[in-house]
Order: sequence, then structure tokens, then C-alpha cells
Amino acid sequence: MKYVSTRGEAPALSFEGALLAGLARDGGLYVPETWPTLDEEAIAALDGLDYADAAYRIMAPYLAGDPCLADLKPVLDEAYEGFHHSAVAPLRQIGPNLWILELFHGPTLAFKDLAMQVVARLMNRTLLRRGMRATVIGATSGDTGAAAIEAFRGLEAIDIFILHPKGRISDVQRRQMTTATEPNVHNVAVEGTFDDCQSIVKAMFNDGALRDRLDLTGINSINWARILVQMVYYFTAGVALGAPYREVAFAVPTGNFGDIFAGYAAKRMGLPVKRLVLATNLNDSLARAYATGIFEPRDVIATSSPAMDIQLASNFERLLFELAGREPKRVRSLMEELRNTGAFRLKASELAELRGLFSAHSIGEHETEMTIRSLCDETGILADPHSAVGVAAARLEKDDPKTPMIVLSTAHPAKFPEAVERASGRVPEMPERLRLRLGQNERCTMLPNDFATVADFICSHSWAPGAGIGHNRKPAIAGNGVGA
Repeated sequence: MKYVSTRGEAPALSFEGALLAGLARDGGLYVPETWPTLDEEAIAALDGLDYADAAYRIMAPYLAGDPCLADLKPVLDEAYEGFHHSAVAPLRQIGPNLWILELFHGPTLAFKDLAMQVVARLMNRTLLRRGMRATVIGATSGDTGAAAIEAFRGLEAIDIFILHPKGRISDVQRRQMTTATEPNVHNVAVEGTFDDCQSIVKAMFNDGALRDRLDLTGINSINWARILVQMVYYFTAGVALGAPYREVAFAVPTGNFGDIFAGYAAKRMGLPVKRLVLATNLNDSLARAYATGIFEPRDVIATSSPAMDIQLASNFERLLFELAGREPKRVRSLMEELRNTGAFRLKASELAELRGLFSAHSIGEHETEMTIRSLCDETGILADPHSAVGVAAARLEKDDPKTPMIVLSTAHPAKFPEAVERASGRVPEMPERLRLRLGQNERCTMLPNDFATVADFICSHSWAPGAGIGHNRKPAIAGNGVGA
């Protein structure tokens, strides 16, 4: 299996190569050269399997012929061993033919754990096998950073740097990151938005000399491995509710488009997905693109669901590649138009295909609060604001008695206690593992929204002393950055 760039000007890579590369050198995102498929018999055979065993069957075709395949089974077993529910991703019914898929039973109480615990282990094993070290960089609007740091902390072959927008994530999310004490972990609070953080990360990858100097790799959902691992819970949930012998639908709280693209990938692989419901908060560039055919990111609005406070959804490029008939020239043209004018327009055929696969709803702050309240009143279940956005969008869909609607519940309500209490009148119970973490001291560096300053900091602190296998720190490069 080979992986190709959505922009078509970078070499095709193996899975291992795409795992370590993160972003393609032409600025594109890696996707599989072809989509493997599972037939009805293979999908039905997932029923009743341990989650790690199901994950192996779904992921293995994407690692065919790759050295990482030998690592996959032990990595999956180890990654999910520490989850706090035996099913890993259990379903819970909240209404007639309406379910939530609880994806918050991992170590940081967010859906990112399901992929990050696997990706970190695969990456570390690959680097050790090659006798290499790498610098992992990522931007977070909240949950990605905590999940990444938890997964990568203390690993022998990796230094990790996570950028987050200063003052724009919850206290719980921040402290989950900044209380890590391992010397290979570095937190950076950027004076800007998530989109600013993401732009700095992309600019670092697009600076070839800097990328090589630091052996950069990424763990945002721009990394194909993240998408691959997230496909698994679409299959396990779908099979539990009757797939492949009946269709299922999913409502997905959406920020960077990675999680919902994993649902699209599951559909391409053979899961009978009737509908993917794209649920955004007030940062509605994707919902507006669905309605008008014009993708036009605007200024980021701070909301009670901060992990979705994103206007420039990176993974939308992967879907554009598919909508354009996998024609990289068209993707390059759209990305150039976006860069030059701040927007692009889909062709009528592309918009028709988008609308055939997805529906989209933008959920406001009042609707989010009312959904948390009504769900608590009706079922006794507390939902975090992101999950509430998904539930609200699912409720706007027309009822279909033959098709179960599954809402991805992406974070534990205890991660957003103020918003949940304000809406429901109840304080979500904080799990002991979270309480212990939040009592520790914080360690974080505040930096301006400036590429050169951030790059200089990373170059000065990569290869943390005592964290690895004897490499020295890289020299600083202040003033040599390339803009986003």
C-alpha cells in the first residue's frame, strides 16, 4: 500500500513513510493510493471481537507490505489496555433510534486518545528500528495536545512540542498538558488563535531545511495514521447496531474535519453509512460551504466548545481530493485560490457529491446549552459542549426508523465543568485520574504569534537532555523563519 499527496507533487510513500512525514513536502496531505474494502462477511465478523482485535482487522490492509504491520497487534493491545471501559468505545442509547458513542474512556478523557495512543507507539517503534530520533510538533484547540502529550511523554526517540492558543482552551485542557514533567515534553502558549498555531506548524513543515534539521513529524490529524485509527470506532459502532445488514448514520462534532473524514473513509471501505452529519459550532465555515458551495474561513469565534473553534479545517483538503476525482491539479488550484483570495468555490458537481454524502448544521451557544440541559433532564446523562453540538445536529435530521443515528461523544463532561454546570445545574463528577493530574504544577512557555520566534524556541530545545539517546540540542535559527 502506497500513500499519495492530495497535491500530487510529493513522492508516494509507504505507510511508515507517511507516518513519519506527517505533512507531504508539497504541502498536501497523504491519502491511500487506493481504498481497501471489506466485504459483508468480513464486516459482520467484527461483531463481538475485542476492540483491539477489530482494530487490527480494519487497519491491517492499510499496512500491507510495511514493516509497521509486525508492530500493529502488540501496539493495539498495549494502547487500549489502559482504557477505563472494557468496550473501549461503548454505545449508550439516549432516545428512539438515537445513540451516543462514548469516546472518552482513555487516559485524557477525549476521543483523541483512541488514535494517539496507537500512533505514538507505532512512531516510537519505527524510529528505534531505524536508529533515529524525531521532533514531533502539533497545534491543539484543546484535546489533541493533552492526548499527544500523554501518549508521547517519556518516549525514547521523540521530543514533542505542542502549540495552543493562549487563553482559548479550558483550564482542564491546559493543565492536562502543562503538568507533564518529562523532559521530552514542551508546551507553548501562542498569543493567537488555533488557526494561528496551525499555520505556524504548517509553515515549519513547508520549510524544507528546518524540517530536515529537526527531523520534524506531525501528530495533528494531518497525519494519515490518526485518520486510520479513528476509522475503527465507526465500524465497531455500526456493527453493534446491525451493519453490514442495515445502514447506519453518524453525527460528528467537527472542527478540523479529521474525525468525520474517518467516517467517510470507513464508508469507502465498505461500511454502509447512509449519512454523515457535520456538526459545527458558530465557527461554521464548513456548514456554510455545504450550504453555498463557497469555502470562506472567517475570524475565529470563542465558544463553549473550544476544540471546535476552527475556521480553516485542514482535513477538508482530503475530501476535496475525493470530490475532485482525485485530481491533484484541481486541489492545488483550490488551495491557491484560498491563499490568494481567502475563499474558493466548489464546482456544481463537487457540491452535489458533497451534499449526497453529508448534511451540515451550525449550532449556536444557546442551542448547545439547551441540549445539555434537555439531555440531562430526559436521560440523566451529562454531555460536554462538543458532544451537545453533535446531539443538537442529530436532532435536526429527519427521523428514519430504519437507520440508527450515532452521535460521537468526544469528551468527558468533567473537562468542561463550568459550561456543563451552567447548562444543567449539575457539576460533572471528576474522575480520580483527572483530579490527580490537575493538582500538579504547570510548565509552559508563552510566545508571540510569530513563526521565527516559535521556530527558534523549538530548535533551541529539541533533543531534550536526558530524554533520548545521546544527541545534542539543535542550534537556534532566530530570524530565519518562513511565513505561514
